[in-house]
Amino acid sequence: MISAARIRVILRRVPILILAIAVLAVSTAVFHTPVVAQEEYRRGWSLRDLLFLRRSERLEPPRLIQPRQIQRIGPRKPKARKARAAPRRPAEPAAPIVAKAPDARTVLVVGDFMATGLAEGLDTAFAENNKVRIVVRSNGSSGFVRDDFYNWPEQIKQLIETEKPAAVIVMLGSNDRQQLRVNGEREQPRSEAWTKEYERRTEAFGKAIASAKVPYLWVGMPAFKAPKMTSDMLAFNDIYRSTAESHGGEFVDIWDGFVDEEGAFVTSGPDINGQPVRLRTDDGIYVSKAGKRKLAFYAEKPLLKILGMTAPPGTPAAYAPAGAPVGAPAPTPMPVDRTVPMLLNDPALDGGSELLGAAAPAQPDGPGEKLVVEGKSSAASPGRADDFSWPPRKQPVAAAVPETTTAITP
Repeated sequence: MISAARIRVILRRVPILILAIAVLAVSTAVFHTPVVAQEEYRRGWSLRDLLFLRRSERLEPPRLIQPRQIQRIGPRKPKARKARAAPRRPAEPAAPIVAKAPDARTVLVVGDFMATGLAEGLDTAFAENNKVRIVVRSNGSSGFVRDDFYNWPEQIKQLIETEKPAAVIVMLGSNDRQQLRVNGEREQPRSEAWTKEYERRTEAFGKAIASAKVPYLWVGMPAFKAPKMTSDMLAFNDIYRSTAESHGGEFVDIWDGFVDEEGAFVTSGPDINGQPVRLRTDDGIYVSKAGKRKLAFYAEKPLLKILGMTAPPGTPAAYAPAGAPVGAPAPTPMPVDRTVPMLLNDPALDGGSELLGAAAPAQPDGPGEKLVVEGKSSAASPGRADDFSWPPRKQPVAAAVPETTTAITP
């Protein structure tokens, strides 16, 4: 039999065993079913229910809890805006294509790559004129130096015979800054021997055109980005001018249209309408579309004179009416009322000096106006601090005022 002492010891250890079993049950519930315990606790279960779950409840699969969205405190980060595309410039309206008349007069443009740009500008200028046809026969890499590559004095005769032009326009020389062979020796550009041989070749070219008895224009070279090339072009233009004028041609100087006020090369400048545009490409050699049109602008007026079309430039459609005979002058424009220029010092043209409707200037009246207008101050009163007259003037005595008696009526 168990003794009473043993029983008392067992009874003392029973609470400890119960407490250990409770801790074990809690640990099992926490580590194995934390999600179920949290969810059921939210449902209102007590701690006893959580400690002594039924087997079916303990084996219930846990249900996932969707995490709550954390609300941000503070200003929100602004969303990056999409960069707006730059507005496109409206496309230029295409020039109407006018069919050239069978008897249209041919203008032959010859030279290097600069002549090609000039021909494009002329083609735009005369796009609406069915009486003028622009024909370009250029060679971009040609010049007067490499006559073994392309001999212009010989080629120009064949081109004139083939095209039968009414006028010839020449723009040549941008490729000639290179050595030239003279008597079997290579001469440096712009040396004495080089210059003499170069002048001889340009003279031969001018004589070839003059022998064909065709009027021609020689368009000079513009400035370029390289300073050395620009100075060479100035020397070349002097040679071209002398050759053209000595053989019945006309030299067209375009230099001022592609430089600034100080004579330096510019990439951008005014177009034919005075608006700022880009005239040259980034390399400083080739010409933009607006620059080509400006090249043609310089050649238009003398070309119209050769062709017998005296209409003012800027109105290509009126250069020659569609039904007018070749070479007929354009119709006389309506007279415009004009006034005689007015001189600033004689507006009425009668020798007067006053504007119409002008009021006569006010005459100075008070002492202040006399001082401002005429620069004259009024005389100082006798005895005043600014009276410096000598001998001192006596201050006039004021006349005595008779006393008057006022009767008081009671």
